Amino acid sequence: MLSQTAEYALRATIYLAANARDHLVPVGEIAEALDVPANYLSKILHQLARAGIFASVRGPHGGFRLAIPAEQLPIGRVIGLFDDVVTDRRRCFLGRPECSDTNPCGAHHRWKSIAVDVQTFFRETTIDDVLANGGLGRKQRATSSARKRR
Repeated sequence: MLSQTAEYALRATIYLAANARDHLVPVGEIAEALDVPANYLSKILHQLARAGIFASVRGPHGGFRLAIPAEQLPIGRVIGLFDDVVTDRRRCFLGRPECSDTNPCGAHHRWKSIAVDVQTFFRETTIDDVLANGGLGRKQRATSSARKRR
């Protein structure tokens, strides 16, 4: 459902929310923890910083952290920079240029309610909600905890 770029952006945001409340996290740490190519992830993180979702500092002691509290950050705001699944305008499930209640495709009436639920999910579910329900899972938390002990 999400592009790989949007997925990486969401995973990185969740990682920062869980691991960087009071410090900056370098790109390399995030990339290693999420098993994502560092150069690709760096471009994504900089887009999130330009959008005001992340704060960043350049240099050897630089890195990223959330600029918006996790409980105030809907996941749709993060992925909306990369995918348009959050827009209020629904696309036709079958790709028709015009699809509406008055001119529906064969899937319109069943897809309409699902699409509304998906949009609501992205608009109303926050990064904090995702963290409260397990976040990224055990591997990323363990990786981050081990790094903090060093």
